[in-house]
Order: sequence, then structure tokens, then C-alpha cells
Amino acid sequence: MTRAALQQGLVVPFAKPEGWTSFSVVNKVRAASRVKKVGHAGTLDPFATGLLLICFGKATKQVESLMSLKKEYRTVIKLGVETDTHDLTGKVVHEAPVAQISREQLEALLQKFTGEIEQVPPMFSALKHKGKRLYELARQGKTVERAPRKVTIYDLELISHKDDLLELRFVCSRGTYIRALARDIGRELGCGAHIVRLERTRIGEYTLESAWKVSDFLDHINHNRTADESL
Repeated sequence: MTRAALQQGLVVPFAKPEGWTSFSVVNKVRAASRVKKVGHAGTLDPFATGLLLICFGKATKQVESLMSLKKEYRTVIKLGVETDTHDLTGKVVHEAPVAQISREQLEALLQKFTGEIEQVPPMFSALKHKGKRLYELARQGKTVERAPRKVTIYDLELISHKDDLLELRFVCSRGTYIRALARDIGRELGCGAHIVRLERTRIGEYTLESAWKVSDFLDHINHNRTADESL
């Protein structure tokens, strides 16, 4: 993979590390590759890990179509605690005992979240209300009415259930808020819930197994640059 090839236009899958923003990955690989046009096709929250598609050069024209592809995730949800962000980074807003529930009961409940469903977007999201991002209002302690949005959960599988932790695998459409899904599952169970781990494993035909580690990509690009400059 050369700078010339990237400039011409490539979609490169990356494995986003925990704690990084999607834009920080873009900034790192843009600086290393020296390609001016670089963008990602679908944000991952900083606490999340997994597949991030980054488009270089002329491939940035594909961002919109790539964002419309089906996405697969694995997530761990903690029951009994709801946070304001609906993930482990937020403040606790509700706690309740977790009732005993069988695997069969859980699988029946999860069926309610399969197919076309309606979600109320989280306050901590990038959607806008009267020109302001919802997360900006949320950080000010404000809550505004949000219209439900239709999304599709194509597949939802219970991987494991131990004590107050659920591990799920699911395939969803563009616009699905995973944090909202965890919130709604917790509310359906009457105990609240939030995400403690989230990994994106597939986007369309792109898989996490085929993704570059950021450090490996930087080493590869720097090695190629050194070789080019020595000619």
C-alpha cells in the first residue's frame, strides 16, 4: 500500500482502539499518509472498539454509501444501573434490583427488539435541536423532546447471560443507537441497563479480522516513505 494508491482512492479497514475518538484515528493516518482527503464512514464512541472504515483520496466519495451498509456489533450490557449516557462513561441516574430471568425469557424479550423498531435518540448524541447538538444541551443539564426514529435490527442473538451481564451480538441498520438499545432493554426488564463494552465487528463485507491496527499502518507507511525517499 503506497501513498499514491491511497491518494488515488482506497477504503481501508482499521481496528479502533479503546479511548480513541474516530477523528483521532483519521488525524493519525492522514498525517502519516500525507493524503489530504481522508474521512471515516461511521463514528464509534471513544469507549468502543472495533471496525472503522477510513476512506482515502477519491474514495471519500463513497462515505455516504458505506455508512448505509449493515453493521454487526458485540456488546456487553450491565443490568440494574442506568446512566445518563447509557454507557459506562456516564453518571448513574437509576438503580434497581435485577430479577431472576431465564435464558428463554430473555430471548423472548429480545424478540421485541428485532425487526423494524422505534428508538428515541439519547440526549448524549450528535443530533441537533434548534441548531445545537443534543450532547451540548445534555452537558448543560438540559433535556429536550426527541422524536422516535425507525431503525432495523436484522439479527439479535443472546451470546451469554451471567448474573447482571448480558452479552449480545446483533446486526443493525444505519442510524441505530446501540446505547439506546441497551437503555430500552433495561427499561423493558424494569431494572435499567447500560453498555460496558461495545465492539463493531463487521460493516457490509468488511470484517474486523481484516482490519489494520493503527500502529501497524503507521509503521507500514513510514517504511514505504523511507524506501521511496532513498531512491
